[in-house]
Amino acid sequence: MHRNTASPIAKVIGRIPYRLALAGGWIDQPFVSRLNPKPPGAMVVVAVEPAFWFMERAGIATGTRAVAAKLWRNRLPPGDPAKLVRELYDAENRGRTEPSGSQDMIGLIYPGVSRLDYDFAANGGVFPAHIESLTSPRVARWLEKVIHILPVAPRPEGYNPLGKRNLDPRWIARLGQSGHDCFDAIRRRDVAALGASMNTCMTCWETLLPHVVRHPTITTDLAGILRAYQAQYPGAMYSGCGGGYLFVASEPPVPGAFRITVRLAS
Repeated sequence: MHRNTASPIAKVIGRIPYRLALAGGWIDQPFVSRLNPKPPGAMVVVAVEPAFWFMERAGIATGTRAVAAKLWRNRLPPGDPAKLVRELYDAENRGRTEPSGSQDMIGLIYPGVSRLDYDFAANGGVFPAHIESLTSPRVARWLEKVIHILPVAPRPEGYNPLGKRNLDPRWIARLGQSGHDCFDAIRRRDVAALGASMNTCMTCWETLLPHVVRHPTITTDLAGILRAYQAQYPGAMYSGCGGGYLFVASEPPVPGAFRITVRLAS
């Protein structure tokens, strides 16, 4: 795909990036990170050029993106990304009892591939203790080739992933480690290790928060679809809770899938 932040569709949907969340998601929530016996736990986010319209309620941070578009008139402003993250976090979560995790804001604002290290002892677990980003074109081109995205189904109305919680510290430690493993795999451009970290993350999600893939409002066989792709490719995981998109790690093409362009410009 061509890198073009001023494409015709961007003029329609705005120039605020999208973001993908890879392995480690949910470790950004303090109710999870506070139970991690091996902090910091990590998760990985990827900044994505707005080259097409992603469906909403699909784990791509479209809600946060909409707040950013209104706050900053459809494009990211210049400035310290850490300050912009806190500004956007405050704008989205003001008055909310269940705030969005800061990984949504960081994924939209920080360029490239970023590892977010969450430790409840730092910032109450709300913001990462440390962020490390990969902005190498070589890494970005590799990730664009091996992450294949399949639309599955948006989260249904009335769905809530938090109805059942099995917050076992041992599994939370594995969740946080999956993010570290994911980032290392991307740095090394190792598709087998990338897929393994994605599979581990999904196992952790299904153990810690079973309603992520199984819930009375979900009519799609999310678990069955996931297992089928995990059996055929190095790894697969959902873009978020309740479905959305399926990310598949593979060097060969995946039928029906599309790919993204990693945003590298700050």
